[in-house]
Amino acid sequence: MKSTRRKAATAAVLTVAALGGTLAATAPASAATPTRYNGACGTGYDVIRATPIHSSQSTIPATTFVTYNSSAGKVCAVTVRTNPGARVFMEVTLDTWPYSSGQAKDSGSFTSYAGPVYKDVPDDGQCLTWSGSFDIYYNSDNGNCT
Repeated sequence: MKSTRRKAATAAVLTVAALGGTLAATAPASAATPTRYNGACGTGYDVIRATPIHSSQSTIPATTFVTYNSSAGKVCAVTVRTNPGARVFMEVTLDTWPYSSGQAKDSGSFTSYAGPVYKDVPDDGQCLTWSGSFDIYYNSDNGNCT
């Protein structure tokens, strides 16, 4: 195995361990999610989860991305619009579950994305919970437990 591939595989294993080992059962954005992560969380943040927001027309107008930066020990979330355009209500939230450590939230009228919002990696026994809104459409998820 080439050195760069070995380093990437090692980093992925460390990320899984840091977030309680649940990462392997989850998938980042795929071909089924047409929205692409826009890098809004900053350098060193890798996508660990993607939650599409579906509309009544069976389209995906936006996706909420959860990212992780191992060197910073932080998670970040951003709701990214599939096709930027006129201002529309968008929202992103990031919190912990089963008890809240204080919700991180950004909402308003945006042309391309809401967020980013940041939180520390959850405490032992905690999971992340996140949600995103686009106009009247909403979706949420949780996971990445420690």
